[in-house]
Amino acid sequence: MKLNPMRYKDYIWPHNPRVYTIDYERQVAVEKVPFGLYHLQDLGRTRRVMRGEGEFVGPDAYAQFGALANVFYTEGAGPLVHPLWQAANAYFVELSLKQEPRPDYVSYSFTFWEDLNAYDGQLKLELTERPNGTEPVGGIVHKVVKGDTLWAIARRYDVTVAQLLERNPDIKNPNLIRVGQEVVVK
Repeated sequence: MKLNPMRYKDYIWPHNPRVYTIDYERQVAVEKVPFGLYHLQDLGRTRRVMRGEGEFVGPDAYAQFGALANVFYTEGAGPLVHPLWQAANAYFVELSLKQEPRPDYVSYSFTFWEDLNAYDGQLKLELTERPNGTEPVGGIVHKVVKGDTLWAIARRYDVTVAQLLERNPDIKNPNLIRVGQEVVVK
């Protein structure tokens, strides 16, 4: 079976790299429960990481590596098309020369991180009322979604975790917040 060549942005490999690995990761936080065991909180998937190794062989081997290095230096994510793996938008995050280059042989390795484009750079703020419904909040309330942590919420709104805890006395364990919970931010 003949495979199509791997591509990234405008670079097409003259022949596919010989080794690929794809790492799928999930972040999980573990919290100690007082007088108990522990609680696991699924913080969600993280990026997929694609690594590989290959060689360029022939009189233009070093020129091919140079062309790949030029693509590495271009900023931003781009389309990564692998011969068997689904296409993805990815960042080219690492390129390594595996040996001293010879004019007819270059061994290299690379790493790409998938970019989901899930965050568009704009925060969507929801103003809500206090749980008792009697008085409107004079600031911002964040509704916890899957993967949120108190630290990340504090960072997102440019406040400290201590300020969040002060504004939310119902949060007893700063490492344990629940999906759907409302956190008063400002």
